[in-house]
Amino acid sequence: MKKLALCLVPAIMSLAGYSQNDGGTFTGNIESTFQYLNEDSLIGALQPDSKGLMNTYMNVFYTNGKFKGGMRFESYLPRIQGYPNRFDGTGLGMRYIGYTDGFIDVTLGSFYEQFGSGMIFRAYEDRGLGYDNLMDGVRVILRPLNGVTLKGVYGRQRLSFQEGKIVHSNGIVRGLDADWNLNAAFKNLARKKLKVTLGASLVSKFQNDDREDLVLPENVGAYGGRAKLRYKRFTLDGEYIIKEQDPSSDNLYNYNYGHAALINFGYSQKGLGVILSAKSVDNMSFRSDRTKDLQDLFINYLPALNKTHTYNLVASLYPYATQPVGETAYQAELLYTIKRGSKLGGKYGTSINANISTAYLPTRNMDGIDLTDSSGVVYVSKPFGMSDSLLWRDINVNIYRKFTKKFNLRLSYYNIVLNNDVGKVTAGATGLISSHIGVIEAGYTINKKHSLRGELQGLFIKDKENGDINDKGDWATILLEYSVSPHWFFSVLDQFNYGNPDADMKIHYIYGSFGYIKESTRVTIGYGRQRAGLFCVGGVCRFVPASNGLTLSFTQSF
Repeated sequence: MKKLALCLVPAIMSLAGYSQNDGGTFTGNIESTFQYLNEDSLIGALQPDSKGLMNTYMNVFYTNGKFKGGMRFESYLPRIQGYPNRFDGTGLGMRYIGYTDGFIDVTLGSFYEQFGSGMIFRAYEDRGLGYDNLMDGVRVILRPLNGVTLKGVYGRQRLSFQEGKIVHSNGIVRGLDADWNLNAAFKNLARKKLKVTLGASLVSKFQNDDREDLVLPENVGAYGGRAKLRYKRFTLDGEYIIKEQDPSSDNLYNYNYGHAALINFGYSQKGLGVILSAKSVDNMSFRSDRTKDLQDLFINYLPALNKTHTYNLVASLYPYATQPVGETAYQAELLYTIKRGSKLGGKYGTSINANISTAYLPTRNMDGIDLTDSSGVVYVSKPFGMSDSLLWRDINVNIYRKFTKKFNLRLSYYNIVLNNDVGKVTAGATGLISSHIGVIEAGYTINKKHSLRGELQGLFIKDKENGDINDKGDWATILLEYSVSPHWFFSVLDQFNYGNPDADMKIHYIYGSFGYIKESTRVTIGYGRQRAGLFCVGGVCRFVPASNGLTLSFTQSF
């Protein structure tokens, strides 16, 4: 791969040399975050030796007819808080060249890709999480017939970025995917109201057997199929994946097969939407290196069946992370709009959104299993088998209403129950943590340029058995935002742990920020305290330590 980088960079730079004359196009973006941190013993915030921390990224993409190329420069001097300690230095973190036309799309170098819902293969980046498992190798996409798409991938995953260079996994990942849109493939189905798309995937990994005490499979395969149906206002899609024997540190080196199933049903019409989802996962930790843990080198991605929350107390205190070792989860959501002009709907209408999601440990049957034999199989499980061990439950409802052209109000309620023994998010509690959260959000438009928005949030927590204070007690958050269109915005947030049983820890986490926007340029400056906790996106989480200091961020697109 080092040789590949040496070849790709001059190739892309040479394209830049004549792009102005032959109609080539450059696009990209730059993002930079700087932190200057102070020590704050009260919240456990430390000042790094360098005092200042910086992450910077710059993407440059080039297209010219059927040819394409791109690269990403990364710089960690040193990395900002919460990022893995293996992010270090300045250099090329991604680079590729390729060719595409209506029939074939070839990429050599770094690429991101997903098969189906991602349960068998997903290479992606989420910069906020410090997550990047891109593939380095080759990807080929073929479209031989109308409605048919074939994909092939082959390469190594990115593990880390050390001394300005990509560090890859020890394992090799290979995959094939086929997608078949029947309505596009057959003329007599083109105008049918029933739309059907079918798909199938096969992914395997190779890693040397480096254990003397075990016989480890060096090649591990996963395979499955999917279907998506759409008829008028109804949609139904499902996917099922089987993973072969894959002993790893995640499953304590057992030889069970893994399986994952995902089903989504939807109905929508004007003013009404219904979504029902179900997921079953067992032993689906699929990594290109069997010895890794946390979020390292996942080949696949298991979608989280819970609503993505944005309010401060709801999203950050007791988030839920997906459990690749096993979970059976369900979600239901209702979106309804009361007609405008009606008594309940008011002049502008009223929107109601209700959602419930829950997850349990799967049922694992050990009847007839001989743990002393050489098979390594330690239990039997079936899709959608559900035990009585609750992992997570979230019941929430929010009501939004615009009262006048200038004033709107949103009321929200959340009841979140988390099993902290499994999805460990806090050191202050064991067993089930049950929290009730209420949010009032109001927006007011002063005039064409000036607007004001505020949030008042409260989190109330008690031990379900004896009523004692659980974890760190009750919290309150107040947020005020003031915007001057189109350039300026100002905000102040106070997160207050007023219910902490330790009087010395009833702390205000105050954070103020302001920023300036002009076209595609955005500059933000913030200062204050931020508490330690988990930052989660789509069920994938990273721990962010407590901090007190200045944060400056800059983004630019071109």
